[in-house]
Amino acid sequence: MNRVAWVAAVFLAAGHSQGAQRYSASGLLVQVDPAHQAIDVSCQAIPGYMNAMEMRFPVRQQKALDGLQPGMMIEFTLTVTKHSAYVENIRIHQYESADQEPMAVRQLKLLENLVAPNGETTLEVGQSVPDFTLIDQTRQNVSFSRLAGKIVAITFIYTSCPLPNYCFRLSNNFGILRKRFAERMDRDLVLLSITFDPEHDQPEVLARYARTWKSDAKGWYFLTGPTPEVQKVCRMFGMNFWPEEGLMMHSLHTVIVGRDGKVVANLEGNEFTVQQLGDFVERVLGRRN
Repeated sequence: MNRVAWVAAVFLAAGHSQGAQRYSASGLLVQVDPAHQAIDVSCQAIPGYMNAMEMRFPVRQQKALDGLQPGMMIEFTLTVTKHSAYVENIRIHQYESADQEPMAVRQLKLLENLVAPNGETTLEVGQSVPDFTLIDQTRQNVSFSRLAGKIVAITFIYTSCPLPNYCFRLSNNFGILRKRFAERMDRDLVLLSITFDPEHDQPEVLARYARTWKSDAKGWYFLTGPTPEVQKVCRMFGMNFWPEEGLMMHSLHTVIVGRDGKVVANLEGNEFTVQQLGDFVERVLGRRN
């Protein structure tokens, strides 16, 4: 159902109700439009009311838009009356790890709040990504600067991660993105999966891992490199990790960079769906800087 049809359905449903109907809703924030006092959300399904889809929602109070940025997970109330439908009670949903080792998680949060060595800090939305060069699964150099003019999605993995909801899920997200945007891969969209375990994840290991996702390297690069360079790139995006009893404890980040080389969003965690990620990428692909 497209947006126009959905709005018509909302008002048709509202016409049969004497009072306001309120629905708890949540989703990934795709765009904030203060000029029209509205937000675009890749919304999760509202049971008994609407399927998961990307929608534009009017916001009742302008002040509710303060502090909102694309890429945030939000929760809100959708209110439908006989003559209107709008969003209120918007709350930013902060990612919280469900890891079973709370001490390790607390350590990770402390690390994420520290300023990186040499005065380096995590890039904020709107900041330009400095150039870097890493090595892909075919042992070719990949420089970020050569991707100028394309949308770049970045995530971080290590190939021996045993947890299905962590690195595997993020790689699976990219695998589905590759299929959804197959005609635009490498031409408009590039995917970078950067290992944070470069000592183990040499190009040959990454090549085998890439075959798991049937990646032909067209626009999807699995990157490694010297440990100091990998650490520097990870710190750019707030990605932290450390060894813990043979495993790698780590945060989860998926970064979207615009055609102008500036950070559009840094999605933390694994709570967003691949549909929501795809909706976000599709919107960014449609923008012209």
